[in-house]
Amino acid sequence: MPSHKELANAVRVLSMDAVQKANSGHPGMPMGMADIAEVLWNDFLQHNPKNPHWLNRDRFILSNGHGCMLQYSLLHLSGYDLTMEDIKHFRQLHSKTPGHPEFGDTPGVETTTGPLGQGLANAVGMAIAEKHLAKQFNRDGFPMIDHHTYVFVGDGCLMEGISHEVCSLAGTLGLNKLIAIYDDNNISIDGDVSGWFTDNTPLRFQAYGWHVIPNVDGHDREAIKQALFEAKTITDKPVLICCKTIIGWGAPHAAGTAETHGAPLGDVEIAAVRKQLNWPYQPFEIPAEIYAAWDARAKGDQLESVWQKLFTRYIKTYPELAQELMRRIEKRLPERWLGYTEEFAESLQSKLETMATRKASQVCLNHYAKMLPELLGGSADLTGSNLTQWKEAGVFSKENPQGQYIHYGVREFGMSAIMNGMALYGGILPFGGTFLTFSDYARNAVRLAALMKLRTIFVYTHDSIGLGEDGPTHQPIEHAPSLRLIPNLAVWRPCDAAETAVAWRAAIEYHGPTCLLLSRQNLPHQARDSTVLANIQKGGYILRECEGRPQLILIATGSEVELAQAAAQVLTAEGRRVRVVSMPSTETFLKQDLHYQESVLPTEVNLRIAIEAAAGDGWYKFVGCHGKIIGIDRFGASAPAKEVYKDCGLTAERVIAEANKLLVAHQVMRAELV
Repeated sequence: MPSHKELANAVRVLSMDAVQKANSGHPGMPMGMADIAEVLWNDFLQHNPKNPHWLNRDRFILSNGHGCMLQYSLLHLSGYDLTMEDIKHFRQLHSKTPGHPEFGDTPGVETTTGPLGQGLANAVGMAIAEKHLAKQFNRDGFPMIDHHTYVFVGDGCLMEGISHEVCSLAGTLGLNKLIAIYDDNNISIDGDVSGWFTDNTPLRFQAYGWHVIPNVDGHDREAIKQALFEAKTITDKPVLICCKTIIGWGAPHAAGTAETHGAPLGDVEIAAVRKQLNWPYQPFEIPAEIYAAWDARAKGDQLESVWQKLFTRYIKTYPELAQELMRRIEKRLPERWLGYTEEFAESLQSKLETMATRKASQVCLNHYAKMLPELLGGSADLTGSNLTQWKEAGVFSKENPQGQYIHYGVREFGMSAIMNGMALYGGILPFGGTFLTFSDYARNAVRLAALMKLRTIFVYTHDSIGLGEDGPTHQPIEHAPSLRLIPNLAVWRPCDAAETAVAWRAAIEYHGPTCLLLSRQNLPHQARDSTVLANIQKGGYILRECEGRPQLILIATGSEVELAQAAAQVLTAEGRRVRVVSMPSTETFLKQDLHYQESVLPTEVNLRIAIEAAAGDGWYKFVGCHGKIIGIDRFGASAPAKEVYKDCGLTAERVIAEANKLLVAHQVMRAELV
């Protein structure tokens, strides 16, 4: 029977060999954390390699994702569908072992990590999801959701500001099933961290309200085991286990140095490691007895089988609860969803109300939440401005984990990454609000949501210079176009209540992340018949049509649709044939078939003006080289909204003037050609 140190050494050697073969990667952390990982995975982790999606599994997150060969080695050795050939193709094109853990690429990887600190934030989100769903679905004798979330973090994770945001909140919320294991090796890319990271980490986490287990020898199996036993006894707060480790442990000349962090050890040092560890095997050779000792498939099958038998009894005892739980985990919408949402959009269209789209969003929430108990919302300390709370939503807290609303505090980045963790967990549809200009704080979490195609909804209010007096620090300019550049991200900027309802419906139905950009100021209701109303979901549609073939097309989003409509009315009275296209979601419009796109923006009509209170370069794809963009190429100003719009040149009068210039220039050009 192999010793536990030999089991850990298998992880070390496999990791360093894969990095060496790829001539790229990070061997130091896997070698330093191998002992901790061996104890956790063999003695504590509740998982089934044959079913990585088992609902009641423990979640394991590698926040210090650069050390991903640690996780790949663990997955391979314990029996997941990750072969030795996959290990040999580490960091190669289209392999199942990319250079950082990628959700969806590798069985058993719970989230994409690499941008430091975000895995820790995802883990907080997963722990919130576990606590919330357990309260909603568990019954006496039926602990259907009852597991832990384990997260490995390094010095870099704890230096990132997001770690403060999420760990502070985790302590306040009493997330007792969350266990973070800190790889305290004092090394980062630039070397010994004593020159830039001297925090008293145990005291810091105690101040957050965590239970802290300090000074654990990360290479002493019994010390690690006792720390994990202690961590699992804590029932009222999250736990941080601080493990002192040596980066690159086992490398006789490089251990404890930054050289092991992000580069192959080299053939000479690798040979020295094999001698030091008494490992006589060739690269990528694992003895059968070590495979047998690591294999977790039989144990995992047994764990899941016991749970499945309990779930079978749960179905018989609580059939409605079981059905609802599975609907939510499988991301299925309620049966009446389609008719329910269509009726609601029609009702909003008939009310003819003028309101801010942030208010329309709250109206939508009050309606949709009645059918979607999976909604778990929140705001980064802007609830009264974002209008993200609905009537029946209780507040999620340590004492009330069934609440559906989280007060995140001023933590935009943390909030966004926590929502990603909830979406990854499943059974929850998370959304959270802040001002659009503060999406900058959350940017990398939004990007990772898009990379993972997570069903996360980012509610961004105060979407333009229309917020007025708060001035240029709060007035977004580049934000809408920059968000549209992110692959897989749906961006909606509705112009009234009806478009807002459709945008919310699209966000709920989309298998990916969505940004809803909503106004602070009131916007007028736009008249539509049923056909036009149905076309909103296509992202762009004809809102106002002219008689005959249009001479000019005005394209607008959000609050600027009002300007386009006002300008079109004047131009029509002057005898111009003008079509108005509302385009709340450019990427949704571009997903429509070419026949529909051509029906809205016919190629033969090349005189077009795009109008949006934002940087305008992204609109060239719609207006072409003959068109015009009326946007903003400067920062805003502090004044009432109407004055700021005038100061920035966003008025109906300017649209009319630019339209006439285009039309006259076109007439002159045609005359010259003749």
